[in-house]
Amino acid sequence: MTGESKPTVGLVGLGLVGRALARRLSSAGLGPIGFDRRDEANAEFARAGGQVAASLSELGQRCACVVLAVYDTAGVLDAVEGPNGLLARGAVHALIDCSTGDPDALQALADRLAARGVDFIEAPLSGSSTQIEQGQATMLLGADPAALQRHGAVLEALAPQRLVVGGAGMGARAKLATNLVLGLNRAALAEGLVFAERLGIAPEAFLALVLATPARSDAAQVKGALMVRGEFDRPQSRIQQHLKDVTLMLQQAAASGQRLPLSEAHAALLQAAVAAGDGELDNAAVIRQIRRSTT
Repeated sequence: MTGESKPTVGLVGLGLVGRALARRLSSAGLGPIGFDRRDEANAEFARAGGQVAASLSELGQRCACVVLAVYDTAGVLDAVEGPNGLLARGAVHALIDCSTGDPDALQALADRLAARGVDFIEAPLSGSSTQIEQGQATMLLGADPAALQRHGAVLEALAPQRLVVGGAGMGARAKLATNLVLGLNRAALAEGLVFAERLGIAPEAFLALVLATPARSDAAQVKGALMVRGEFDRPQSRIQQHLKDVTLMLQQAAASGQRLPLSEAHAALLQAAVAAGDGELDNAAVIRQIRRSTT
């Protein structure tokens, strides 16, 4: 109805993705009220003008709909079902999970929540935090169709581009599969840049060649300039996070009886980058590990 106030949405996780989602919710007039396990993240959010809840249970009491932007499925389960979690005071009616997680565990969680009358919507986003903030990321939705309809306004605020991929668990499966392709594209670009350098081709010139040929990709468009300039300390997404995703890919593939040889090599590359201290850098910094891989 005209003049009716919009509900305030809760937001758990105030990292790169969480802050991007907060800006989208705020622009749509949907709050949010935030919470993070890290005191410094809460303080930064408050300094930027955001509202912060004192605890997860308080957030769950104040907001009927809560968006989750936490690191992994263990964080989701802890936030939702842990002691003094979001469900502790029984006011939450919907949870929208924007993390990339374990499909089987999320499917089981959705079943438990349905028994309590709580909608659970998987909504992982394909895109960097910058793309999310700008509305350029694609949301992959796994949920009951009726739940998607009930919470359409919040989903629209989070991401104008959305694809429904099935029921609970399918959002995470689709995100892992698309992230596999994206991550390998990024690694291939980094390897190509290093190879071109060894052949005497300047990185700027090689990137221009890639963007002008069928080798072009979104990874080259988004990450190529960062690789060329060596700008990795203002991450849009981190190497450590992508290693977590690749590990999940390999686990899911093993459970299905499938080997992923390129992803196995990618995991080893990312593990070496983390061991070298690059885990918190932008995932474009994978090029640093390739440069270190000399004979």
